Amino acid sequence: MKLVIIKYNAGNIQSVLYALERIGRDAVVTDDPAEIVAADKVIFPGVGEASTAMGYLRERGLDGLIRGLRQPVLGICLGMQLMCSYSEENDTTCLGIFGERVQQFSGDGGLKVPQIGWNNIYDLRTPLFEGVAEKSYCYFVHGYYAALGEQTIGKTEYGPAYSSALHRDNFYGVQFHPEKSAQAGERILSNFIDL
Repeated sequence: MKLVIIKYNAGNIQSVLYALERIGRDAVVTDDPAEIVAADKVIFPGVGEASTAMGYLRERGLDGLIRGLRQPVLGICLGMQLMCSYSEENDTTCLGIFGERVQQFSGDGGLKVPQIGWNNIYDLRTPLFEGVAEKSYCYFVHGYYAALGEQTIGKTEYGPAYSSALHRDNFYGVQFHPEKSAQAGERILSNFIDL
């Protein structure tokens, strides 16, 4: 099975590779359209800023390519946010795979922004979360979040409840970092690979 991690101008690829190695999987890191299309599974990770990342994807024609993928695709953190319709981060039009909009945490009630650290995920649906207990703790680092909507398959609360996971057709997204989320994260990555 060929597993590809999309290379674009956003960080965190190395930790995803290490996590895959821990569960006995190899992946190719590439921005080559032919390699991405030929993959059995595609991971779209990211840490960074939405408008810069979308600019990089558009310049290389990867925006249309990602939208057209037919195999299972997993967006992680910024990757998931870029799969949404729009981000308030620098007024960015995103890929539009998910209908949800990405908003900034307000910081009301003394909440620290960005959210950094462990938080639980609940209301888990789809085979992505098979064997993952409700209210499992996962690791988050983000100042923006996707609103709840029809495509929400996992929720988290940090001030408001928001989408910590989304799903539409062959596309999945998680706001947390499964590669840094211990056993729950490894199970989610394994489940994705087994889809």
